[in-house]
Amino acid sequence: MVEADGNGVLHSSVLVLNRSYVAVRVVNVRRAFVMLYRDAAEVIHIDDGSYANYDFGSWCELSIFAGANGNGHGPDDMDWIRTVNFRILIPRIIRLLRFDHLPRQQVRLNRRNVFARDSHCCQYCGKDLPPSQLSFDHVTPRSRGGATEWENVVTCCLICNSRKGDRTPQEAGMELRRRPLRPAHNPLLNIKLGNPRYHVWRPFLSQSGAAIDVV
Repeated sequence: MVEADGNGVLHSSVLVLNRSYVAVRVVNVRRAFVMLYRDAAEVIHIDDGSYANYDFGSWCELSIFAGANGNGHGPDDMDWIRTVNFRILIPRIIRLLRFDHLPRQQVRLNRRNVFARDSHCCQYCGKDLPPSQLSFDHVTPRSRGGATEWENVVTCCLICNSRKGDRTPQEAGMELRRRPLRPAHNPLLNIKLGNPRYHVWRPFLSQSGAAIDVV
């Protein structure tokens, strides 16, 4: 069980389900609590394989009870936020109550998702680098009619990006490590699921074949 103040923990992630319990997106904790407080969503809590639904008030009561009894009433990887009067458990899953949102059918094309698809690895030299040292390269340059689409963009380090310039890999004497493809699922989810605190998402993600947005 991790105890923390609200600053860093508010930026952790919460899976959002629609009214039919289909995963539709991932939001940060701050946004999740806003939806709970406005009665737009409820908490779906999994404890020892059992599912329970809580509105904001009952979730606060559960948190107070768990805190008073010195346990998290759940897995050891639960997080807490301190309020003025008590600590409140951070939910991992919430369910929308008012709208039947549908998940996005295709993964959003942006730098963050491309970097995640390519495991933050330059697709020319193979170096694994932080985002600040990576760029977004068009395999076939836009000046040659190359489109900004999943099959024509790759993660590229700044050095390789400068070396390639406005040329094709063949013209620059460079070789792609693997062919770029459109991902069927948001690659950021794989990164999230590597964290034990998000393992409770798996049953819901396995039921959804769509591309869920991750913030």
